[in-house]
Amino acid sequence: MGLFDFLTGGPKSLRGRAKVVEENLFDDEFQRRLDHLALVSKRIFSGAMRAERRTKKVGSGVEFADHRDYAPGDDLRSLDWAAYSRFQRLLVRLYEEEEDLSIYFIIDTSSSMAFGDGEKLRQAKRLTAALAYVGLANLDRVTIVSATDSISGRMPETRGKARIFRIFRFLSSLPGDGHTDLEDSLKTFVAQHKRRGLAVLISDLYDAKGFEKGINVLRYNKFEPFVLHVTDSADRSPELRGDVRVYDCETGDEREVTVTGNVLERYAKAYDAYVEEVRRFCSRKQVSYYEASVDLPFDELILRVFRRGGFLR
Repeated sequence: MGLFDFLTGGPKSLRGRAKVVEENLFDDEFQRRLDHLALVSKRIFSGAMRAERRTKKVGSGVEFADHRDYAPGDDLRSLDWAAYSRFQRLLVRLYEEEEDLSIYFIIDTSSSMAFGDGEKLRQAKRLTAALAYVGLANLDRVTIVSATDSISGRMPETRGKARIFRIFRFLSSLPGDGHTDLEDSLKTFVAQHKRRGLAVLISDLYDAKGFEKGINVLRYNKFEPFVLHVTDSADRSPELRGDVRVYDCETGDEREVTVTGNVLERYAKAYDAYVEEVRRFCSRKQVSYYEASVDLPFDELILRVFRRGGFLR
């Protein structure tokens, strides 16, 4: 049994998908904290910083981009007479037109995210809602999908702060079920979304086939990956002692294990090595990476992301 199996396992008596209670996930206090985050984001990402990630296309904007030769039917008002006086060629001015940023939130809703008390899935939903609200407040286009071994749910593109309640309803309805296959699910995602943009992957990255494959699908298809690695200290230090039966909550594979202090120590080191492996991979590939521990309030995590840069910059 590999690291992935052990991480998503647990005592046989705990078998079964966690019932993630959502009644108060997006309460009034949560919404007040969202408004504060939106205000902070406007201060941090105002002006030129925010424009850096805007996609641009040649169109009817105001920023000069290039020239091309005149063709019959072109608007005569776009002719560059100064260029004609220098080069004796009829040239048409081209301008850059800004497009709104497309932000895609890909939330892992596999069984490992909902295992135990379900706090990883709740944290993922809070982070998704918070960052989506910041995107909506900045007039960007927001799409949310849930991923297991397929795209199991989708909230189509939306804009405007008032749409946040639609996001709350969508996120609240997402169960934690199924097994993780980021490569297959993200291949479906890129096929369904032709407009490229920022792809925020929110996951515990417990993928038996390797977390790298899913992230690479986004990279190779010209999306900009942004990884929020949801972690839980309970995964690193499970409260297990003696003879127990552990199982993979996604595949059902089982193994009997005698858990001693030495075993737990070696396991904790293996867990730390895995998290460091994820961090190094993202660093090498120049992918924005943030560890999103359930032990930290969601708004504190979001502020850390803002301060370090990498979102809406």
